[in-house]
Amino acid sequence: MATPTYKLFCIGNPLLDLQVRDGEELLKKYDLKANDAILAEEKHMPIYDDLVKNYQVTYVAGGASQNAARGAAYVLPPDSVVYTGCVGDDDLAEQLRAANKREGLHERYLVKKGEKTGACAVVLTGHDRSLVTTLRAAEKFEKSHLSSPEVAPLVDAAKVFYVEGYFLTHGTESILEVSKKASASSKVFALNLSAPFIPQFFKVQLQSVLPYCDIIIGNETEAEAYASATGLLEPKNLVATAKAIAALPKANMSQPRIVIFTHGAESTVLVSSADIDNAKVYKVDPIPDDQIVDTNGAGDAFAGGFLGALVAGKNLDDCVEAGHKMGAMCVQLVGPQFKWPKVQIL
Repeated sequence: MATPTYKLFCIGNPLLDLQVRDGEELLKKYDLKANDAILAEEKHMPIYDDLVKNYQVTYVAGGASQNAARGAAYVLPPDSVVYTGCVGDDDLAEQLRAANKREGLHERYLVKKGEKTGACAVVLTGHDRSLVTTLRAAEKFEKSHLSSPEVAPLVDAAKVFYVEGYFLTHGTESILEVSKKASASSKVFALNLSAPFIPQFFKVQLQSVLPYCDIIIGNETEAEAYASATGLLEPKNLVATAKAIAALPKANMSQPRIVIFTHGAESTVLVSSADIDNAKVYKVDPIPDDQIVDTNGAGDAFAGGFLGALVAGKNLDDCVEAGHKMGAMCVQLVGPQFKWPKVQIL
């Protein structure tokens, strides 16, 4: 039987989100910012048991790239998207598989026997979300999995690749292998900055991958962190930061680099290295406050919509519009989820 192939190949840290509302006390207790994403330090480790014992927890399939992959699968025909990452052999992994199946996302997990699947504490306060991640099995991903008999043909057959910035904390070698291969064969490689701490504390890893990136996606806090970390003069100027990244050296000059920065209900900025002086600014139709359930996964939903439209052959304007539609849908639901029955996006 022929190996199935998928146009979009995504890599990331598979996590199960433990989501709680009205978490003001948790922010104080664990010294967290209201709108941030961090890796758990020793002082944060009790939060996971704390949530389960003392709060009403909603369990949602998470992991930035996996969320985006599910979003892309939502807008595309069946059998279009595949995702890989490392999980344990536990119930958390089974919950992730079930969520992926519902959205039509195929996965090829590397399973580590005896390890726990990664988890993310999601502390909601108003419209903000604070993410505290313990990677567990996710950081045990091995580059050799990409050349395994079940995964290598999928890498070879894919047309577009997507990786979350979080993966740079442990898997830069894997990202470089895939991005270099994509660049050499004029395929599209997309990277999400994912969180301010990536450009702040993993700048070297990020800079090593950027020459092979055709698409960079981020939000306003990640753009500001990148600008500050690299010494740009106007850290809060999204257009200037997008232009700076678009102009960086690129291994494959035959296709332009596209940089997209979202800014919640504000506008979205897009800069192409092919037309670097003409930044595009897209208006966002804001969702009324009383219709916003939570913002966890909204950026991933945007990325999923954008990538899905790109894979479907849409132009960049349509890709941004699809991203906006998916982001708007996501904030009206609990966590990184999408409406059922399916809504036509493209």
